[in-house]
Amino acid sequence: MPTAKIESRAAVLGHPVHPALIHFPIAALIMLVASDLAYVFTQDAFWARASYWLAFIGVMFGAISGLAGSIDLFTVRRIRKLVTAWAHGILAVMMLSLAACNFMLRWDDMAANIIPWGLYMSLLTAGLIKITGFLGAQLVYEYGVGVDITEATQRDVRP
Repeated sequence: MPTAKIESRAAVLGHPVHPALIHFPIAALIMLVASDLAYVFTQDAFWARASYWLAFIGVMFGAISGLAGSIDLFTVRRIRKLVTAWAHGILAVMMLSLAACNFMLRWDDMAANIIPWGLYMSLLTAGLIKITGFLGAQLVYEYGVGVDITEATQRDVRP
């Protein structure tokens, strides 16, 4: 367990922005798989529109969250030294690129490319979310990135 806090530079009142924002694109891109599958089984245009907007929200919030994560990666020396941080960042860029490509597939016609490429890219993005999220959790729980270690350990100690 790390002994010193690794502070985030992209923070509001001491709270790191990246971990606070990342839930929105993750939720949108995971729900994208469900809405794509719903479209495949029902052929209802509602699900194609839902998929379009979920892809849009995933890409936009992913870019904002990624900006906050990039600020930390490139400006905090102790984070830059972690291989896990670089792997997390590179996979996140790959995932966001894939999500953007998936969104662009739907640009002209929301339903035309869901089968097979839209669904395939949604599933691949969900797989990358799992791996990237695992690495992000390692940064927080094993390396203490953005976590006040002294406060956390004092709260966990029982009399």
